[in-house]
Amino acid sequence: MKTFTSAPENLGAYGALTTEDGRSLVIARLRAGKSGEAIVRFEGVNDRNAAERLRGQRLYVPRAALPEPEKGEYYLTDLIGLTVEDAKGGRLGTVAGVHNFGAGDVIEIQSPTGEKAFIPFSNAAVPVVDIEGGRIVAEWPIYAEDE
Repeated sequence: MKTFTSAPENLGAYGALTTEDGRSLVIARLRAGKSGEAIVRFEGVNDRNAAERLRGQRLYVPRAALPEPEKGEYYLTDLIGLTVEDAKGGRLGTVAGVHNFGAGDVIEIQSPTGEKAFIPFSNAAVPVVDIEGGRIVAEWPIYAEDE
C-alpha cells in the first residue's frame, strides 16, 4: 500500500486504520516494500481474495494518533478550507482539496463563483502558507489584474 508517512514501516505506530465506510483494520504484519510502499497484512484478511477487495480503498488514521507538526510545518489536510489570496490580499477562493495525480501535489481552489481550478503546490505558485492566519497566497495567472 502507498503510505504518506516519512517511512512506510511507521504506519504501524498509528494503530488501527479505518476504511471510508468505517471498518477498522488492525495491522498484523508490516514491512517496507519497493518504492516506499508498505506490505501489510491485516487481521481477518486471510486470503488473496479478501485482500483484493481492499484494492483502491483509502485508509485513514485518527488525527489524534498523528504527531503534532513542528513549528512552521503542517499536514496537507490543514490547508483545506483556508482562504486563497493573491499577493495584494484579494480573495481568490478557498482551498477545496489537495491532490497528487502522480506529478506532485496540486491544490484545488474553489472560486467565490463556484468554479474550480488546480495550481501546483510549489513555492513559486504558493509562496505563503499561513495556517494560523487561515490563508495561503497564490501566484495564479488566471487572476492577474486586467490590463
